[in-house]
Amino acid sequence: MTDHDPCESTTAEPTGRIVLLTTSHRVAPGVLSWPAWQALHAADRVVCADPGHPQLPYLREAGVEVVNESPEAHALVEACAGGRTVVVLPSGEGDKRLTDGLARLAGSGRVSMPDLELLPGSYDLPGARLLDLVQVMDRVRRECPWTSRQTHRGLAKYAIEEAYELVEAIEDGDREELREELGDVLLQVVFHARIAEEGTGDGDEAFSIDDVAGALVEKLIHRHPHVFGDEKAETPEDVSAHWQRTKAAEKRRESVTDGIPVGQPGLALAAKLAGRVRTGGVAVELPRGEGIGYELLELAARAEAEGIDPETALRAAARVYRDAIRAAEGVGE
Repeated sequence: MTDHDPCESTTAEPTGRIVLLTTSHRVAPGVLSWPAWQALHAADRVVCADPGHPQLPYLREAGVEVVNESPEAHALVEACAGGRTVVVLPSGEGDKRLTDGLARLAGSGRVSMPDLELLPGSYDLPGARLLDLVQVMDRVRRECPWTSRQTHRGLAKYAIEEAYELVEAIEDGDREELREELGDVLLQVVFHARIAEEGTGDGDEAFSIDDVAGALVEKLIHRHPHVFGDEKAETPEDVSAHWQRTKAAEKRRESVTDGIPVGQPGLALAAKLAGRVRTGGVAVELPRGEGIGYELLELAARAEAEGIDPETALRAAARVYRDAIRAAEGVGE
């Protein structure tokens, strides 16, 4: 009998590799990264528990054999014995049972674990979560008793409220609040667009969020020829002047006042009118009269000419006044 030399090395069997290949449902099926295709073609086994996974037809078309099964963690580790590679294609919700099982085996210290790799097969593009928003809004519109009954007119007040709450978040400088209020304003846009898909029943043409976004893209490109075309704009004033000329041509406006909503707050309305007069080169004097209204009109026009938004300036002063009142009352923040 020969004694075993404890210093003598032995070659351990390769433990192989498990690749969890994730994909985004927001990217067209079949559009995968090159490392993903390499891993799929080189794998000894590709498994997917979801027989309806959107990637499956494209993988099979590319010659990748996919086995429809939901292996236990221990069986998956054993399948990698001898240095084999198994690629797992999780469902859109992931496979928590499998990943938790692999984590328990790895933490036990009793199993020689294969290499574990998380390989993103496709990535979300900027704005991809907007697709989720449209899908969720569609379902809520169809299934929620309150949402399904709303109309453009019924929701109008919320658009105003959310816009003011957004302004307040901007003035407070609260980034978390700003993000939330931007979402609330965006909800109003998506909500109205979803309602518009149904038409009005009076012969008005239906339109969707894609129509809204498409028209906006065209408008931005058309009104920024210094970005997308050959025009030159050296200053913000050049951009503003071109913007106004383009809008006037698009709308075929007869007056520089056309398109100004008169329902907006008074100071903002006065400043907007003064700005249109100034940029449009209209020779008109401010009306004179008795009363605080004419004094405010003059102040608003002066502020606009100096590049100050009078509505914002007054709100800032009012907030200081509010704080002073609370301090005088002994009320804490």
